[in-house]
Amino acid sequence: MILVSVMYPTGPKFDMGYYLNTHMPLVRERWSGMGLHEATVVTGKGTPDGAPAPFQVMALLKFESADAFGKAAAAHGAEIFADIPNFTEAQAQVQLNDFA
Repeated sequence: MILVSVMYPTGPKFDMGYYLNTHMPLVRERWSGMGLHEATVVTGKGTPDGAPAPFQVMALLKFESADAFGKAAAAHGAEIFADIPNFTEAQAQVQLNDFA
């Protein structure tokens, strides 16, 4: 099992309604049959010292494996990433994580 973090930096405008009601259902629809087990959205609230959060929104996607994510991204990544300009101008950063 791996965790894919899709992180949107703080700053650019972000349409949370579109993201939650259109984009994330698209992600779940396309990738649920391809190894996606869970998709959680979190919003940044700040840092321990009171500074702004470096990321305003993060999608945490639990996948069966890195290989499953690679196949899902190859199959539908272009469509999913092409939807990003519909809710933000932020450049998404993607990170693969192992569970310790």
